[in-house]
Amino acid sequence: MGRLTIKSKDECKWDCVSLGEIMLRLDPGDGRVRNARSFNVWEGGGEYNVARGLRKCFGLRTAVVTGLPQNDVGLLIEDLISQGGVDSSHVKWFPYDGMGRNVRVGLNFVEKGFGVRAALGVSDRANSGAANLKVGDIDWEKIFKDEGARWFHCGGIFAALSETTPEVVKEAMECARANGTVVSYDLNYRPSLWKGQGGSDKAIKVNRDIAPLVDVMLGNEEDFTAALGFEVPGMDAHLSKLDPGNFKKMIAQVIEEFPNFKVIGTTLRNAKTATFNDWGAIIYYDNDFHAAIERNDLEIYDRVGGGDSFASGLAYGFLAGKTPLEAVNYGAAHGALAMTTPGDTSMASLAEVEKVMQGGGARVDR
Repeated sequence: MGRLTIKSKDECKWDCVSLGEIMLRLDPGDGRVRNARSFNVWEGGGEYNVARGLRKCFGLRTAVVTGLPQNDVGLLIEDLISQGGVDSSHVKWFPYDGMGRNVRVGLNFVEKGFGVRAALGVSDRANSGAANLKVGDIDWEKIFKDEGARWFHCGGIFAALSETTPEVVKEAMECARANGTVVSYDLNYRPSLWKGQGGSDKAIKVNRDIAPLVDVMLGNEEDFTAALGFEVPGMDAHLSKLDPGNFKKMIAQVIEEFPNFKVIGTTLRNAKTATFNDWGAIIYYDNDFHAAIERNDLEIYDRVGGGDSFASGLAYGFLAGKTPLEAVNYGAAHGALAMTTPGDTSMASLAEVEKVMQGGGARVDR
């Protein structure tokens, strides 16, 4: 495993470019999807959330690549992207057929859990604009060679959307690597996305095809098994918690098969209830392990997006020239803060992240 080589800000237009689907999240607030009469609307998507977190929390220059239909719902997504400060100039717009038969905006109905009731997500996203993307649709040379990007992020959610999206991932990564851009990938295994196309076996096949192009590989306790095919020692039958020691044992298998990985990272979550989770993170970098501060019994308001906010905080740490230990702590603190507010995307500030990193409490700031 080598060290990351990150291009300077002066030679790049973008600090980070993300490729992925952006959905409308329909949120019933403190109620349930099945009983709702009104919904709050957010934008969200695993890959987009990273770009937005890097822009809104950490002040970096970010862009997103996705596909959207040319209708008012697509324009709503564009407006929400703009509010998040993320550039949308590389969005591919697809003609709308009048009813979404061929292309549409994906919807994600998500309710927050509480206590013994787990959070629930119901996605309605087939034939989305992002799922329609094919090789040749995006001018990657313009993004990575002409404009320049320091970091490129994608993930297993986008790769699962259709038969064409894994090839788009590889097309983007090959161009990024050829132009000296760091490539990160979050496995983000979602059983619902793979259910109709071969389940975990298909996910492993797709992700193993992509993995040789990745510098920074991220995943939670389930992902490395269900989406990459590695047996994690000591995992219980419900995959409820990954012990840091067992993560370290797994690393030897991973780096032997994928020596191109320069960073391997995971969040460490033990969901005692939907409201109280133990939360932490660990990365392997430069032949050593770096573990974030553990936060036991962390109170969760909305868990969706915690892992994406970890990824953006970690990327910020490396992009800002921080130490590996600082980088993993930026990620863990940002993820913890993101789960204290509603919606998929982070509402935290850099000052808040650094306060949490330093052990700051929750006294009122006046």
